Amino acid sequence: MAAELTAHQLIDRHRPTLDQALETIRTRAYWSPHPEHPKAYGENGSLDTAAGKAAFDALLGTRLDLGQPGTDDWVGGEVSPYGVELGVTYPHADVDVLLPAMRAGQKAWREAGPELRAMVCLEVLKRISDRTMEFAQAVMHTSGQAFMMAFQAGGPHAQDRGLEAVAYAYAEQVRTPDTAEWTKPQGKRDPLALTKRFTPVPRGIGLVIGCNTFPTWNGYPGLFASLATGNAVLVKPHPRAVLPLALTVQAARAVLAEAGFDPNLVALATERPGEGIAKTLATRPEIRIIDYTGSTSFGDWLEANARQAQVFTEKAGVNTVIVESTDDYQGMLSNLAFSLSLYSGQMCTTPQNLLIPREGIRTDQGAKSYDEVTADLARAVDGLLGDDARANALLGAIVNPDVKARLEAAAGLGEVALASREVTNPDFPDAVVRTPVIVKLDGAKPDDEAAYTSECFGPVSFAVAVDSADHAVRLLRHSIREKGAMTVGAYTNDTQVEEAVREVCLEEAAQLSLNLTGGVYVNQTAAFSDFHGSGGNPAANAALCDGAFVANRFRVVEVRREA
Repeated sequence: MAAELTAHQLIDRHRPTLDQALETIRTRAYWSPHPEHPKAYGENGSLDTAAGKAAFDALLGTRLDLGQPGTDDWVGGEVSPYGVELGVTYPHADVDVLLPAMRAGQKAWREAGPELRAMVCLEVLKRISDRTMEFAQAVMHTSGQAFMMAFQAGGPHAQDRGLEAVAYAYAEQVRTPDTAEWTKPQGKRDPLALTKRFTPVPRGIGLVIGCNTFPTWNGYPGLFASLATGNAVLVKPHPRAVLPLALTVQAARAVLAEAGFDPNLVALATERPGEGIAKTLATRPEIRIIDYTGSTSFGDWLEANARQAQVFTEKAGVNTVIVESTDDYQGMLSNLAFSLSLYSGQMCTTPQNLLIPREGIRTDQGAKSYDEVTADLARAVDGLLGDDARANALLGAIVNPDVKARLEAAAGLGEVALASREVTNPDFPDAVVRTPVIVKLDGAKPDDEAAYTSECFGPVSFAVAVDSADHAVRLLRHSIREKGAMTVGAYTNDTQVEEAVREVCLEEAAQLSLNLTGGVYVNQTAAFSDFHGSGGNPAANAALCDGAFVANRFRVVEVRREA
């Protein structure tokens, strides 16, 4: 097919961005080519907030025809956590037709090489960036995130993670040279001489199984890592969060076609109600890579049953913060209050267990008892969310009935330090908005252990009284080893306690944040610098992003001949 976008154009346009990304993953410094303030999106053809809302509204009630082969039905049914019925329908695929069509374009995509593949991926990300405000609305109305978070996490931060994956993929592929001249001396005889050529080859078709809460942020790393390493990618969104990933597939297919490649290298797989196609797709022989974010039970199933594929999972964990001492008590309370409240705790990185010595902690305001720390934290959350407008902007909406049920049940697990309250959203009266609950538990009581050692996804936190800092460290180690953790936090002025926590996190492979009291929070990570997950504990078997996340998505095949 004729290319409207030439390789030269793409390289001129995007090579500087790739080079900067490669340098940034080396230095781990701050950098982002995607602005995280809405005001930056009113120029250069990008959508401002009003235009993005209009573009989203224009999608409602429409059929999103991607031009895919094998479409045998049209399915939909998304309802926003804010009460809006999206009414968008998407192609349902006959996979026996779609999967062979996806494989047909892989030879040309493989032969394009790492650089051109990276440039095409960056053009896809640029097209998505140009529609950031539209994507923000789509993420908001499928995940329940408040608008600003949907804009940032679903837009520029997700795009950063996609670019980061492309950078890692490129770096791993070019680690081996394209060609080599090999000469081995043979003494008095003529040397042995070979010409060798090395080609990165894809594993096959990658399957991205999307999540409800962060469809783009969690979906883009695997999607772009697989695409950049030469694989076709089939995107299977969560049934409640199809639109953001469908728009992503739409953008990718358009760019591939314009660049002269088969658009079927990227396709969408949606499902009828109750169909459960993820298991069917995951065990197809054509699927050789799987990226999954979601429940531990299904992640474990994939790891056990999708034996033909390389499986990357981000599952559930129990995130813990040890509170032992601090020289900025108010800063600590404010930081924790924000971390517990952001997106109603519906993040895989939100702290669940706060381990606090029952004898109290040392602070710059004097000694504080366990009860005082817990009460002060409750007041900090109340103060942060006391104004309904601010509460709505931070909390968003409860994403599904299961989260609401867990929140309501948590109050019966122990003494309630902070009761959850209902917040009315004047713009979306059907939205379910709830403030967090904090429940006091005792780390020495077996009856309480069952509660705080299980993940309670949503706006639920446990203030767990422990016997000492040593007791807290032992509980931390046990929790990470048995349940996993995406994040660990600690507040301490004691170098021995700090070192003990650090050693646990190194041995159990958990990412640690120490003494955060400012504008950086334990549940936030920055692309190109922070690792999201480690791949070394039960919460996830991979990190976003590192070399291991991309290197097993391709193989290097050698062809050698006598020189």
